[in-house]
Amino acid sequence: MRQGRRDGFREFAEGRSAHLYRSACLLASGDTHLAEDLVQETLGRMYLLWGRINRIDNPAAYAQTVLVRAFLTHQRRRSSGERPVGDFPEPGVAAAGGGDPALRLTLLQALGGLAPKDRVVLVLRYWEDRSVEETADAMNVSSAAVRTRSSRALGRLREQLGDSLAEFAGR
Repeated sequence: MRQGRRDGFREFAEGRSAHLYRSACLLASGDTHLAEDLVQETLGRMYLLWGRINRIDNPAAYAQTVLVRAFLTHQRRRSSGERPVGDFPEPGVAAAGGGDPALRLTLLQALGGLAPKDRVVLVLRYWEDRSVEETADAMNVSSAAVRTRSSRALGRLREQLGDSLAEFAGR
């Protein structure tokens, strides 16, 4: 029984880790070390729940919710003035998303300039393609709060990017 539980969790973790990591990178504004920590914390919490996983309708969505809540908890705990140093992107990170590296860096930098909850709303709504209700549930807020926050966060992104967004959109 225990071996089956371990194998089931191992299969889940191997299948979802890359997706969780990509989401965590966006939430952490490109801080790959924080993203790795968030994924590990998420998988650790999921392992503790794995014995009761049959009560959860969608374990993958639940893991995303755990990831978002771990990120928000981390943001409340840490000083917002701390920033990682180093070269970005690391080999393989830009290739995983494909596309234009300059656009990726610009968008990651712009996401990093947003408040953590604004970042979460944008990542869940537009990267994860979740509904307003699913996003509200993951963040533990009302649907109206999600709509308001996403509208304002998109406005802030437009202010930050200004004319440079049109430059990238023309490519």
